[in-house]
Amino acid sequence: MKRLGRIGYLMLIYLFLYFPMAILIIFSFNNSQYSLTWKGFTLNWYRTLLADGVLLRVAVNSLLVAVSSATLATAIGTMAAVSLYRYRFFGRQLLYALIYVIIMSPEIVMGISLLILFVAIRLPLGFWTLLLSHTTFCIPFVVVTVLSRLSGFDRAIVEAAKDLGASEFQTFRQIILPLLMPAVLAGWLLSFTLSMDDVIISFFVTGPGFEVLPLRIFSLVRLGVKPEINALCAILFGLTLVFISLSQILQKEKQ
Repeated sequence: MKRLGRIGYLMLIYLFLYFPMAILIIFSFNNSQYSLTWKGFTLNWYRTLLADGVLLRVAVNSLLVAVSSATLATAIGTMAAVSLYRYRFFGRQLLYALIYVIIMSPEIVMGISLLILFVAIRLPLGFWTLLLSHTTFCIPFVVVTVLSRLSGFDRAIVEAAKDLGASEFQTFRQIILPLLMPAVLAGWLLSFTLSMDDVIISFFVTGPGFEVLPLRIFSLVRLGVKPEINALCAILFGLTLVFISLSQILQKEKQ
């Protein structure tokens, strides 16, 4: 009975979390533009969505920023994690703490601080400010992901490679990186998802000539929730679910 009670409790929690999203997905196929009553199944809203040239351009912008920032964050975060793990230096624990401070800081604080920085250095708001901002807030997530893999790493393997005459670069490329690859890929997928979903930081650091998908959705919702928005959100939810699932699979493989 206790087991059934726990299962029922978990089911209620997941129902509370995912029921609104399920309603959104269901009504993205509803053959009615204004009513929440079911009028029949249709794919018209998805066709309308794919025929919207402006929306497709904005989607391409988001993909460009997400792929670029995830790649940069993964490269920088992986090198930072390896350095924090392998080397002992003054201020190392402080750097550990700063990584978690960035993760736990409100996005609005980071967005405003980045905006002030870009204005101070007179960098025009647009693609580059968006790329730098997304890379900045994704790096700590990559560092934490890679460090979790390194925590179970056997240092004796590296020492054996050095004894056999391997250089630092050879040791990293042939031994450390292959062992870290599942965590590196998981960090990239997580960074991509965070970048694609971000609204608050993007709102502060993007310019009028460069729009991304989350901000486009936000501006459309202010005029009312249309079926096309339901369809777009359903697609984004599906993509997010796929990337998070892949990230979790890679996390399990690395363990």
